[in-house]
Amino acid sequence: MNFDKAIAPLLGLPRISKRAIVVSVDAGLCVLTVWLAYFLRIGEWVTLSDGRLLPVAVSILFAIPIFSMAGLYRTVFRFAGTRAFLATARAVAIYGLLYAAWFTAVGAPDVPRTVGLIQPVLLLLAVGASRAVAAYWLGGAYQTILNGNRRRDNVLIYGAGSSGRQLFGAVANSTEMRVVGFLDDDESLHNRTLNGLTIHNPAKLAAVIERLKVNDILLAIPSASRARRNAIIDRLSKAQVGVRTLPGLMDLARGDVLASDIRELEIDDLLGRDAVAPDAERMRYNIRDKVVLVTGAGGSIGSELCRQILAERPTVLLLVEMSEFALYAIHRDLLKRLAAATAGGAAGAPPRLVPLLASVDDPCRMAVLMETWRPNTVYHAAAYKHVPLVEHNPIEGIRNNVIGTMTVALAAIEHGVDDFVLISTDKAVRPTNVMGATKRFAEMVLQALAAEQDGTRFAMVRFGNVLGSSGSVVPLFRQQIRDGGPVTLTHAEITRYFMTIPEAAQLVIQAGAMAEGGEVFVLDMGEPVRIMDLARRMIELSGLSVRDKAHPAGDVEIREIGLRPGEKLYEELLIGDNPQPTAHPRIMKATEVFRSWEMLMPIVQRTKAAIAAGNVEQARDALLLAVPEYASADGNVDWVDTERKRQGPAARPRGVKASAAS
Repeated sequence: MNFDKAIAPLLGLPRISKRAIVVSVDAGLCVLTVWLAYFLRIGEWVTLSDGRLLPVAVSILFAIPIFSMAGLYRTVFRFAGTRAFLATARAVAIYGLLYAAWFTAVGAPDVPRTVGLIQPVLLLLAVGASRAVAAYWLGGAYQTILNGNRRRDNVLIYGAGSSGRQLFGAVANSTEMRVVGFLDDDESLHNRTLNGLTIHNPAKLAAVIERLKVNDILLAIPSASRARRNAIIDRLSKAQVGVRTLPGLMDLARGDVLASDIRELEIDDLLGRDAVAPDAERMRYNIRDKVVLVTGAGGSIGSELCRQILAERPTVLLLVEMSEFALYAIHRDLLKRLAAATAGGAAGAPPRLVPLLASVDDPCRMAVLMETWRPNTVYHAAAYKHVPLVEHNPIEGIRNNVIGTMTVALAAIEHGVDDFVLISTDKAVRPTNVMGATKRFAEMVLQALAAEQDGTRFAMVRFGNVLGSSGSVVPLFRQQIRDGGPVTLTHAEITRYFMTIPEAAQLVIQAGAMAEGGEVFVLDMGEPVRIMDLARRMIELSGLSVRDKAHPAGDVEIREIGLRPGEKLYEELLIGDNPQPTAHPRIMKATEVFRSWEMLMPIVQRTKAAIAAGNVEQARDALLLAVPEYASADGNVDWVDTERKRQGPAARPRGVKASAAS
């Protein structure tokens, strides 16, 4: 530390002053190496005077200009590496040829000819050593000054292949991490060195972590299979160190990886299920060269739908969204993507992007939009989906999810839309909450319309929880872990199906391409995930331990807070038990029972009347009439009704304004 403080003023000098110092050092090395060359030739120390000063003067006269032209004085010494040493070697080689030509080939009085050969070799060693010492000492001092007393975390890189080597280069000058070794499954690499660091056996991970005081492990295995990746993550989860990963393989191939690209494990790295591979033909079937409309375009699913639709090159993409900010955000994002695609030489005319503020339950607005653009395909993603919020605001949930869906569907039929795809949810199956019941009601509306006419093809796509969406449990857990806990979950036995947002959007698009009319499509999502196991795994992969009765000294507590209104332990994807296969190996088709349009219309009218009157009980009754399997365990928990009951008979009746005095 004292050395670092001593050279701090040196590092703060202007660059011209630093270069003058380096030139002076090189000139001194020229003098020193001539003196040493005489000693090695004669066998005794001599005084550099008279004729012996000539090789000194020639050395300085040749070396300084050659080194300058070779760029040796433009190098930042603290970052000097192999390239800098090679540049030094080339410069000294040129110098050596000229020097030897003078004193060895031609000769000079009082100068042994071998001095012309010995001195360039000594100068190469001296200049190279000076650069290496400068890189070592100045580099360390610079990092110390830059970081103050900040502690850098010791990290291991899992993967000693090309990705691991590139990651090492990216982290080499990091102010936050210091690589102390590698891990690799290849037994032939164990105990060998890479970039001066040992490649360790993962089977001895605990001992390596203890000996090297490791804080984090960086995964550098972007091309590993899902099975191998999960096996590695399982092994690391028991080590109580943080686990982070790299971006995809293409980023590595392009050389785009920086230390800042290292990120926390995404939850899809932990699910243990392969994503459903998209079919390129089905992805473009309802999109390429067509007018496409997306409702709820600024939401989690809607925005991803828009990104993937844009990539398939529609002629026009209509973005329908009620939230001004959400519409602005997705429109701006898509404009950037469109500009990048155009700059990259994408063929054909670019799609038109049209941002449209609108509410899906406004029939006039929907009719105007449909009439103006005559869309070929509609993806209906607009919905209120947060279970507790819809449970406490049921009127708005029913208005948006049921009446809004019917409004857009009727406008689509009237204006000749070819394909209409509804984004549904597994919560529509035997629902225990208003949100799930409204989505099942919306499904039934489309099923009835599909049976009533044969112009517009209606399809519904039902899937589980979407990772990273608003209200998703994963970002909540991650933030709670960062805050030191507790991680809160509603019940120890609760399970959920999970999928990624891109996967969900791809499923919606492909299912729409397979629709013939009235189908409910579901995804084979593998096994449901136990949320308690998910929370535990996320804590362990953050390098922490779970605090419970068996481990009272653990870092983060997992706390049960009780089921929320309308929440159930297990979700299902099918009402019946008769899923049918489709052309896609991971997409199934459900045949769900529904009412005819004639039978459903009175219930719809009753629902509209209840909404208009603001009568929650009547709206819930209409919902139960439409979806008989709906079973609420909590009853009416509408915030307005609950507050009125709390206030009692003295509560101001509906429609009566407060006086100025009140």
